[in-house]
Amino acid sequence: MKEENTLNRLDREPVGKAFVRYLIPSVVGMLLMAINIVIDGIMVGNRLGSIALAGVGIATPIYTIFLAMSLWIGIGAATRYSFAMGAKRPDEARIIFSYAIISIFILTVIIGLFAFLFRTQLAYLLGANADTFPFVSGYMNIMILFGFVLTVENAFSILVRNDGGPNLSMIALVATSLVNIGLNYVFLFILDYGVTGAAAATIIGAFVGIIILSSHFFKKQSNLRIVRFKFERKVFLLLLVIGFPSFLSEVGFSVFTISHNIIFERFAGTAGVSAFTILNYVHSVMLLLFLGMGAAIQPLISYYYGAKNEEKMKKTVRMAIGTSVGAGILFFLIGQFASAPIANLFGDFPEEVMTLAAPGIKLFFIAYLFMGTNFVMMTYYQSIGQIRIATWITASRGIIILLLLLAIMPPLFGLTGVWLVIPASEFIVLIMLFYYQRKLNS
Repeated sequence: MKEENTLNRLDREPVGKAFVRYLIPSVVGMLLMAINIVIDGIMVGNRLGSIALAGVGIATPIYTIFLAMSLWIGIGAATRYSFAMGAKRPDEARIIFSYAIISIFILTVIIGLFAFLFRTQLAYLLGANADTFPFVSGYMNIMILFGFVLTVENAFSILVRNDGGPNLSMIALVATSLVNIGLNYVFLFILDYGVTGAAAATIIGAFVGIIILSSHFFKKQSNLRIVRFKFERKVFLLLLVIGFPSFLSEVGFSVFTISHNIIFERFAGTAGVSAFTILNYVHSVMLLLFLGMGAAIQPLISYYYGAKNEEKMKKTVRMAIGTSVGAGILFFLIGQFASAPIANLFGDFPEEVMTLAAPGIKLFFIAYLFMGTNFVMMTYYQSIGQIRIATWITASRGIIILLLLLAIMPPLFGLTGVWLVIPASEFIVLIMLFYYQRKLNS
C-alpha cells in the first residue's frame, strides 16, 4: 500500500513546482470567492437599488470582523501546524488543529450573541442613516447570529490547505460560491427576501463548504484529527500572537470601510457612499486575489522554516513577489481602461453615483502596483514567526498611515484625496519596507 506523505513531498519537491501546486488552487479558489462577492453586489444593486447596496456596504465590516477572527486563529494555528510538520512532530500538529477549531467556534458564538444585544447601536456606529438603516440591519443581524459558520469554514479551509489539501480547499470554495450565487438569485429575485436573503445565502454556502472540507478527515494522507488535549494558556496565546497580523489586516479593512463610508457621507452624501460601495466590492476581489497568493506561500514558508531550509524559503518569496507585481500591473491596467464598465455592472444608478465611481476606480487602482509586495512580505515575516515586523506592516498600511492620510488629504484635495489615500498608504509602506530590508542585508 503506497501512501503519499505530504511532509515528505515538500521535502523532495522543487520549489517552483510546490509554489505552483499551492498557488493555482489558492488563487482560483479566491477568484471564485471574489466573483461570488461581486455577483452578490450586482444582484443586490440590480434588484434593490443603490441605497440597499450602500446598506450592505455599511454592514460589510461585520462580515470582515468574523473573517478576521478566523484568520487570527486559523493562520496562527496553520503556521504552527506546518512548522510542526516540517519539524516532524505530527502529534503536536493535531493538538494545534484541535485548539484552532474548538476555540474559533466558542469565541465567535460568544461575540455574535453579545453583538446581537446591541445591534441597533452597532448599525448606526457603522455609519447607517435613516435611508440605509433597514438594509444595514437586515443584512447585519443574520451575519451576527450565524457568523460562527463563516469563521469555522474559513479556519478549517486554511488548515486543510496546510495539511496538503490545497485542491480540496479550492473545491470547497467553488461549492461555497456556487451555492451562494444560486441562493442569492432565489432569495432576491424569486422569493423577494431582500438583503436578509443575501446574507442567509452567504451563511448557507459556508455551511456547505464545511461539509466538503470534512471529507479531508477520511483521506489516508490526512494528519488532521480532533484530539483530546489539555488547555494550555501558553499554546493558545502563541497561536493568537502568530495570527495577530492577519487579524489586524482584516480589522484594517473594517477601519478602511467604516472611515471611508463616513468621509464619503460627509463629502457626497448617500451617492458618495453608494459609489464607494461599488469600489469596495471590486477592491474585495483584488484583496482576495492577493490573499490567495499569501495563502499559497504561507504553508510552504512555515514548512521550510520548520525544516530549516533557508534556500527554499528565499526562492519561494522571490517567486511570490514576482507574481504579485505582475498581478498588480494587470489590475492597474484594468482599472484605467475598464472603470466605467466595472461601475455599470452594479446597476442602473443615478448619474451622480456613476460620475463618482468611475473616476474613483481609476485613482484607487494605483494602489495595486504596491499592495501585492506588501502582502507577500507581511506573510513571509508572519510565517517565520517575526510577528513584530509583520504587525508593523499591517498596522501601518491598514490603520495608522491610512487614518493619518484620511485626516490630511480630503481637506486638501476633496474627493480626489479620499480616493488616493490607499494608494499613498501602500506606497509609503513599500518604501519603508525597502529601506528596512536594505538595512537588514547591509
